[in-house]
Amino acid sequence: MNALSLDGVTKRFGGLQAVRDVNLDVPHGERRALIGPNGAGKTTLFNVIAGDLQATAGKIMVFGQDVTRMPPHRRIKLGLRRTYQISALFDKLTVAENLYLGVLGPQSKGHFNMLRLVEKDAKNMDRALEVADVIGLTDRLGTEAGDLSHGERRQMEFGLAIAFEPHIIMLDEPAAGLSTDERVGIVELMNTLSRDITLLLIEHDMDVALNVGEIVTVLHEGNIIAEGTPSEISGNDLVQQIYLGESLHD
Repeated sequence: MNALSLDGVTKRFGGLQAVRDVNLDVPHGERRALIGPNGAGKTTLFNVIAGDLQATAGKIMVFGQDVTRMPPHRRIKLGLRRTYQISALFDKLTVAENLYLGVLGPQSKGHFNMLRLVEKDAKNMDRALEVADVIGLTDRLGTEAGDLSHGERRQMEFGLAIAFEPHIIMLDEPAAGLSTDERVGIVELMNTLSRDITLLLIEHDMDVALNVGEIVTVLHEGNIIAEGTPSEISGNDLVQQIYLGESLHD
């Protein structure tokens, strides 16, 4: 079964067509990279899939269920998670507390009592500690999120995305602004992700996109203009000419 299917998905803003008749099938467990230049419609498409924006036309299916008109919180309950280009963390809470909130998930009513519950809820705190170990932040558990480096914040966002047992994770430029070593770390995190989880990522760093994505989809002016394996995309003359120049072969 496909984890995600898009049928004729379109998004207009007045006279501007940001996403045009997109058809996309992402099988369960696949790692799919979505690339293209600024203005290609990648983040808009993510926003439509997540429900942050409503599609103007078309259909969105998550594991066979039509979510086209479903609000974001209901899509989250189906196991859809995403990150954003700009970090969205609780800066005054510690790493452990942020991860604990992620473990509680969208349907929990305990968020507002978090500071009271965190010391008593051993099961969920244990899960938060497991996630901290996976993302390499065990030694930062007591640090406020606002004091983390940019790379550590990206690690945290990844941790929040996996904390509540997701089925699909959508990462919006997870390597943006990272150093070479930090990019290597993020790639390792993505490549060690459970195959029970489907991964869809937007990424401008071609090394990251082609090292993580098993299939790469290329957007231009809201349209899909190419799709294939990393080697097929890196050898695609149209992709090189319009988007990437010679960067894939540097």
